[in-house]
Amino acid sequence: MKIVAGIDISAKSFDLSIRSQGKSGKAQSFKQEHSDFERVEKMLRKNKVELVVMEATGIYYLDLAVHLVNAGLSIAVINPLSSKRFAELKLSQVKTDAADAALLAEYAEIMVPPVWIPPKPEYMALKDIGRQINRLTKDKVKAKNRLHALQSKTSPLILIEDVEDSIEVYEKRIERLTQAALSLIEADEALNGIYPCFIAAKGIGQASAIAILAEFVVLPTDMKAKQVSRYSGLDIKLNQSGTSVKGASRISKAGNAYLRSALYMPAMSAVQHDANAKLFRENLTSRGKTKLQANVAVMRKYLTGLWAVYKEGQAFDSAKLFNFESKNA
Repeated sequence: MKIVAGIDISAKSFDLSIRSQGKSGKAQSFKQEHSDFERVEKMLRKNKVELVVMEATGIYYLDLAVHLVNAGLSIAVINPLSSKRFAELKLSQVKTDAADAALLAEYAEIMVPPVWIPPKPEYMALKDIGRQINRLTKDKVKAKNRLHALQSKTSPLILIEDVEDSIEVYEKRIERLTQAALSLIEADEALNGIYPCFIAAKGIGQASAIAILAEFVVLPTDMKAKQVSRYSGLDIKLNQSGTSVKGASRISKAGNAYLRSALYMPAMSAVQHDANAKLFRENLTSRGKTKLQANVAVMRKYLTGLWAVYKEGQAFDSAKLFNFESKNA
């Protein structure tokens, strides 16, 4: 029998179970950190594991999977529905991270799924550049806030000039990375065709188009719009106790913060400049939805429309997207 392994992965940790001679070993837990990636790599090599199976859970699997593939190991990334059906066939009653890892190891042994091919290096580079632009942009905003605070009181001129210099450096770094991202997009035939379609949507400019594309390119292309929305954390958590105590609703923030950040301003701009988006939001608030719920609904709609553009190459159509009768409102 082959020596195989299963990895059950989440946002901050993952569990590994190695299966040999038809038996799954005790699962071990690791953190989603590079040092633990290297530990797991050594373990898999030491045990001569021939195939590792993990689920395509959002994008949490990606960094580890890419690391292991680059290390020369064979990885299979399966649809979570496949492992769910496998668990049903096995009549599995236990649902823990360790048990799921062992189940994935057994799946690897019995089903022998095809080896996973990671995203192109250019796509991984675009993701990393997009995220660095996001971080630098936030740092620039903080620097501008500091400058405003210094200018509002009597501060030494040297401090004001120092912060002004730092803002200028941030702007130069952002511009340099933006040009690098645009070069990657222009060099890719598919992305070069998608980019202008993104820009055509109200509220989507160069910065947001790059940021969203940078996240999209590493997602599994068979993901449904609802899965992408859930992955982005664009769902509302209700704060309710019993039948009478109801607190403020809050966005879950359980998913990809980079996508949420990239979508916020375009969606808010859309409700100002796109008649369909504006009417959609007004209809939601008139039905009793909170301002937060309505704003998040617009963000979800924009994400759905942009994902359709990315997957199918269709033009962004706000008239269809913001149909108020849509079930996904």
